Formats: sequence, C-alpha cells, structure tokens
Amino acid sequence: MSQVDESFAIAVAQFAPGASKESNLSRIRDLATQAVARGASLVVFPEYSSFFTPTLGPESVAAAESLDGPFATALAALAKVLGVHLVAGMLEATDGERIRNTVIAVDPHGAHVATYRKLHLYDAFGQRESEWVAPGDIETPETFTVGEMIIGLQTCYDLRFPEVTRRLVDAGATLVVVPSEWVRGPLKEHHWRTLITARALENTIYVAAADHAPPTAVGNSMIVDPMGVEMATIGESEGIALAWVGIGRVQQVRAINPALTLRRFGVITR
Repeated sequence: MSQVDESFAIAVAQFAPGASKESNLSRIRDLATQAVARGASLVVFPEYSSFFTPTLGPESVAAAESLDGPFATALAALAKVLGVHLVAGMLEATDGERIRNTVIAVDPHGAHVATYRKLHLYDAFGQRESEWVAPGDIETPETFTVGEMIIGLQTCYDLRFPEVTRRLVDAGATLVVVPSEWVRGPLKEHHWRTLITARALENTIYVAAADHAPPTAVGNSMIVDPMGVEMATIGESEGIALAWVGIGRVQQVRAINPALTLRRFGVITR
C-alpha cells in the first residue's frame, strides 16, 4: 500500500527495559524521536517499559507507580513535545499486596486517553506472574482514535486468548496494539508470530505488537495488516519498525472476507 492511500504511520519500538527508570525513559525518548522523524503518529512501546527485571519480586512492587506518577507524567510530556500518540506498559501501584501490569496511552496534547490492565497473567511455561501481579478487572474496553482508526489495547499473554481481541473489535477497534515481553523458549518465536497473525486475520484488523529485545524476549516486534501481511518487523535488535495504516485497507479486506458479519458466536465473560 502506498502512503497516499494510508491515513497515518504507526511505529513499534523495541528495546530492553531494565531496572533503571531513568535509562528506560531515555531510551523511550530516543526511539520516539526517531519514529516521529520518520513520520509516525503513534508509537507503541513494550510491556514493563517503566521497569523490568527478569524475575518479578519485591523490587517490582517498590518500582510500581500511580497513573499520575513520574513515568506516566514523563510519557505524557514527551507525547506533547513530539506531537504524537504514545503507548507503553508500566507497573501500576495498587492498595493491595500485588501490583498491576498496565498499559497506558497518551495523546499529542499529553492527555491520558486509555488504560488497559492485563487480564491474562503469565502463569505458564514455568512462570507465575500472578504471585506479584493482580489481573485487570473485566470492564468495557477503553479505546482511542487516531485519524479514522479506533485503537484497542491488550498485553502479551492475552494473545493466546482470542476473545480478548474480539471484544476490542466488538468495541470498534480496527487496530490493536500489544505491548509485550514475550519470554524466549522452545517454539516461542513461532507462537509469537502465529498468534499475532491469527489475531489480525480472524478479526480483519491491524495488529501492532512491540516486544522486548533479546536475550530475555524473542524480539520480532511487528505490524501485521488485516489480511495477515507482515508489513514491518524489527528482528532481534533494538530499534523501530514503521508502517502506514488506514481504514481503507480494513474496509477492503472486510468486503472480501466478511468473517465478522458471518460469525454466529459472541464473547461472554466467565
């Protein structure tokens, strides 16, 4: 698709967050600046962008912040300076013993426009995220708009639960962004690529997934279109991948493949 046919450019930013909040914000600033210089109107960063250690523990709880804390405030200020929408994962403090794995979206005015708290925690492949993180409540999905596109949020392990993306599509989303920390392991890169593509294909939407850079995660941050075409991928290094997206492509694909119209089942909560 040419830029003439598309509404705006989206970038997925891949880096390896660590235990230094200052370093993480500096890297976010550099990558967002690069993305905007290349024309991006929306930049998506990984899960746990505010603070990350390979194993969750007391230090993760201590690093958690409120939605008006230093990390969210700095992200909003950066979005306003660059005139761009930014999405990033953070550790959110709660009143309980566990924290939240939260994704926030801020707009070019620095306003907080959407929040998503990870619903399906990574209690798999030998990990126990739920020991330190509380799952998000099942609520009406929060979305935001860029141009004519409605954008929904989900996180990492949620990709293995197709109903999460379908609920976002039922709320109008035509682009779903997926901040992630997709842990490496046997066949994990295959799972990552397959699930991102499946969520795009079955819902006839764009999916933009931003992962941590290796070695902890698989990398391969990517943007996939409604026909399952991999439009841009980073690979194993830090950096950004950018693609032009637009509602016209969604409409074109849905005219060819009206799967959403033809489906006979809905999504209900358990």
